[in-house]
Amino acid sequence: MRIFSQFDSGNIRVVNDDDINNIQLAIHNDNQSEFYQWFHFRLEAQVNQAHTLHIQQLAGSAYPEGWQDYQAVASYDRDTWFRVPTEFDGDTLTIKVTPQHGSMYFAYFAPYSYERHLDLIHQAQTYPQCQLETLGQTLDGRDISLLKIRSELSESAQPKTPIWLIARQHPGETMAEWFIEGLLDRLLDDTDTTARALLAKADVYVVPNMNPDGSVRGHLRTNAVGANLNREWQAPTLERSPEVYHVRARMEQTGVKMCLDIHGDEAIPYNFVAGCEGIPSYDARMADLEDRFKRALLTVTPEFQDEHGYDKDAPGKANLTVGSNWIGERFNCLSYTVEMPFKDHNDQPDPDFGWSPARSQAFGRDMLSAILKVVDAL
Repeated sequence: MRIFSQFDSGNIRVVNDDDINNIQLAIHNDNQSEFYQWFHFRLEAQVNQAHTLHIQQLAGSAYPEGWQDYQAVASYDRDTWFRVPTEFDGDTLTIKVTPQHGSMYFAYFAPYSYERHLDLIHQAQTYPQCQLETLGQTLDGRDISLLKIRSELSESAQPKTPIWLIARQHPGETMAEWFIEGLLDRLLDDTDTTARALLAKADVYVVPNMNPDGSVRGHLRTNAVGANLNREWQAPTLERSPEVYHVRARMEQTGVKMCLDIHGDEAIPYNFVAGCEGIPSYDARMADLEDRFKRALLTVTPEFQDEHGYDKDAPGKANLTVGSNWIGERFNCLSYTVEMPFKDHNDQPDPDFGWSPARSQAFGRDMLSAILKVVDAL
């Protein structure tokens, strides 16, 4: 029996692996950070024998409440990720499995690899309505990639309503890029009437992965030097947060009429959105746009609800270092954080897979219908 994690987004530390009934593990911190929660490793196992894995010291993790009622995901083929029996005692996560094959992967949520990310953006650029831009480089030297999607890409084309979607500011929230994959799949389908209708009215700018360094390094929330990108929007720098710096600069060029910042939440077992109620410029128009969008999304899919979520900020008390708040304030626009669960969407539970890549993709596809319903009001 052996444990491996030296691969894309791998993260685990072996404390003791002498006994297959008491495999003791711990999670590495994000580099230069106190955050830890994402894990991803491979177990080389004894087939048809029970194994018990204990991931320890989780009381100090980023979101201890995220382990309550949580089931880890596992895969034999790195394609199908299923939930496995998991218990949490307040500090230790215990996973009990009897492997059916000699090698088995485990993760906090189904990984979205950097190779798949590269496939995603380069396959997208082959569509005539999509253009790939490199905005800059990360601190580890990876590209910060933007997809610009328009019904007509010629230089003479008149700009339409600018709509932005960004994902994976927090790299461990892999459901965000699965969501983007589903959204792009529909948006680039020229036989889809919703996509065609939206692109007749809007130019769509998509950053599928804001944090490729953290993604490859196996981080939960930070980039290569420990910066939480979703707390960098007020004053990003090339030295600490070039990802936000370059995306923000491009937004200044295009303007923003609507932005969705796609995330995953560790603790809350529902899909929900978080608005800009606390920003200084919040007014009746913005409240109406938020309400219209939520009502539209509720009619589009049962995978969305508006009863469970974050507490709303008091007037004038929003944290303007947060992406959606800064964007809403700077551009006086509809700006939402979209949250999906690491656990499951309890309104539509799936005991075998929980919230999953397939459901994230479907939610992304459905999101286009809700965007179309509000685009004329933006």
